[in-house]
Amino acid sequence: MKLGGDWQPRQVAEGKRHGKGVVARLEDCVDRDQALHLMGSEIGIRRDQLADTAPGEYYWGDLQGLEVVTEDGESLGTVDHLIETGANDVLVVKGDRERLIPFVLQQVVTRVDLDAGTIQVDWDKDF
Repeated sequence: MKLGGDWQPRQVAEGKRHGKGVVARLEDCVDRDQALHLMGSEIGIRRDQLADTAPGEYYWGDLQGLEVVTEDGESLGTVDHLIETGANDVLVVKGDRERLIPFVLQQVVTRVDLDAGTIQVDWDKDF
């Protein structure tokens, strides 16, 4: 958990899925006032705590920083971050300008090569 700019380890006492999110209680959080103090904090887990991905699945953190290239090999820039739209995720690519490219595998995103650090897209560089 990130409080005041510093990451602090916390233990989860219990938790459950709630819609698209999670409801959890921390071991050292025993009353409403303590919980209010934690509202708005960032929550993170170590990379080694994440489950392995299946083929064709990627964590956003794996995609950030990758170079995005067209099928002709032209660089469009690098993935700065992603946006969740509901319909599909969107790559925010920063290069000579910012581009929003839908992360739709096999239609727009034709190849992801984590080892090479590239994402190949079927995308017009002028769009």
